[in-house]
Amino acid sequence: MDVDALIDGWESAWSGKERSAFAEVCSPEIHYEDPLTAEPIEGRDALTAHAARLWSAFPDARLEKIGNRLTDERLFRVRAFYDLYDAATQLGILPGRGTMGEKALLMLRGFGLRASRGQ
Repeated sequence: MDVDALIDGWESAWSGKERSAFAEVCSPEIHYEDPLTAEPIEGRDALTAHAARLWSAFPDARLEKIGNRLTDERLFRVRAFYDLYDAATQLGILPGRGTMGEKALLMLRGFGLRASRGQ
């Protein structure tokens, strides 16, 4: 499988929300991590179970390319990055960006409470 087909398959597995699609592109011993995993997930079955939970929580999630494609083999180690704050706002756990709720939360955490210079 060439690099483009491999990464296209990875993107398709996530976007198509089809657990069996990971078998085409992932090693059975894949190591995967993202911001919601406390430690790397090991194994294709564990990855597909994790993916199903993410699809349930975030049905509109999508993948975006952020760099050059690096390999021409089956995926063995993957690290995903995404905006946890945005995910929490979508779930209603945290207030949206720029809202009064966010400003209040930042004030409670100690941001914006500095004394003015010259006073």
